[in-house]
Amino acid sequence: MEIHVEQRSLAEFATPLLVVGLFEDADPLGGGAAAVDEALGGLLSRLRESGELRGKAGEIVVVHNSGYHALQAERVAVVGLGPRSGFTVEGARRAAAAAARKARDLRVASYATALHGAGAGGLEPEAAAEALAEGSLLALYAYDQFKHERVANGHEVARATVIERDAARLDAIRAGVASGTVMAEATMTARDLAQGPANIVNATFLAQQASELAERFGFECEVFSLDRIRDMRFYGLLAVNQGSANPPSFVVMRYRAPDAQRTLAVVGKGITFDSGGISIKPAENMHHMRHDKSGAAAVIGFMQAATALKLPVNVMGVFAATDNMPSGSAYRPGDVIQPRGGTTVEIINTDAEGRVILSDALCYAAEQEPDAIVDLATLTGACVIALGHHASGLFGNDEDLIETMLAAGNLSGERVWPLPLWPEYDEQIKSSIADIKNTGGRPAGAITAAWFLAHFVKGRPWLHLDIAGTAWTEGAWGELPPYLAKDTATGVGVRLLVHFARLWAAS
Repeated sequence: MEIHVEQRSLAEFATPLLVVGLFEDADPLGGGAAAVDEALGGLLSRLRESGELRGKAGEIVVVHNSGYHALQAERVAVVGLGPRSGFTVEGARRAAAAAARKARDLRVASYATALHGAGAGGLEPEAAAEALAEGSLLALYAYDQFKHERVANGHEVARATVIERDAARLDAIRAGVASGTVMAEATMTARDLAQGPANIVNATFLAQQASELAERFGFECEVFSLDRIRDMRFYGLLAVNQGSANPPSFVVMRYRAPDAQRTLAVVGKGITFDSGGISIKPAENMHHMRHDKSGAAAVIGFMQAATALKLPVNVMGVFAATDNMPSGSAYRPGDVIQPRGGTTVEIINTDAEGRVILSDALCYAAEQEPDAIVDLATLTGACVIALGHHASGLFGNDEDLIETMLAAGNLSGERVWPLPLWPEYDEQIKSSIADIKNTGGRPAGAITAAWFLAHFVKGRPWLHLDIAGTAWTEGAWGELPPYLAKDTATGVGVRLLVHFARLWAAS
């Protein structure tokens, strides 16, 4: 879908569907709703008085235009914005997503919309427009390349038009729509890669996609050969890859911002399928493990967004990728390996493999001496137990970075929540035959996994995001934001990192 911005009045724009927002506590009606109400001879006010139009967040009421010639729209969708007090960009994002889905359900080819939350909602026009573009585009995402029925019979909305009467706000709105579109498209890149089946999206495919996107968007991309992986002593990645019929990949991407003084390194876990290896997983829900590459997918998507948005920081994106399979050559519980950096690791459970490949990627990133490192990984089921599916776990060794990531989570709607890294937890991963072991058992499993990673960042400022509960929506989720679809990848991390980089650059 394409999103355009036009300077018009809402009433005079001819469209199959016009979307306006309504705050729950709006009395009288204001903004776009008031203009449409006047054109409809007070119909919205009457529906409001009868209790049919409540303005509750996400609630949509469709009103058909029955001969009111002062309004050129065929029908009006009134989307609830919730209470005016405390309205946020996430509220605007969700309202836009709900409206886009309603347009699809009504099978219209195009629709027009007012800007939600700018003015009465307290949002700046550019921020509101960015959220509108994100929500609208992400709500219509579908991973359907293998579904013949949907391709043959599906309906797509081709165009949305943001209507703005005030000429002074047009430039800001257009800028917001442009940046929101970039973030949505980059998120959809990550969704496609994370959702893709492992027989297609293997480690080699991930590297190829990174290279193709680098050429398309203009960032640098280096794919390490297998010989170079060995020469670099990426023995964590090689150990996990021992059981696979497919080669691993290690990829380094770089976006260089003009005049930027600081560099952000972003590192992703790229397990393209996780059987658990010798410590094999139960068969039930194992198919979800195609999503174990979501961290690497987010890094690739973020590189796309960082370049397209010309973020004011240098960015280095790194991911290590392989599948984790059982075979006669697979690494085993009880093995001792020495990833890059020199720390020896006793393998207790081969299903704790993500942290093993991340040890090499984090160590390499730290050696490049960036100003901050952020890693993303579907690392532990323990984080899902702790936080459910509504927030990613946040760990780190720098309080300022933690606070910045919390703020970025609130802006993006991809919320995070900090968990402690007290030294006592590090004791759980001490090994009797090596420096550390790759799991400390069930108690505080997400924390001990983060402590394992901390051994490989060489003291650089670092954050770890455990996205195991937020990377896909299959399973027990409860009510989803309308810009997330059921049973698919979320692309979590891309928009979060954009907001983080903006805030960090400004700090």
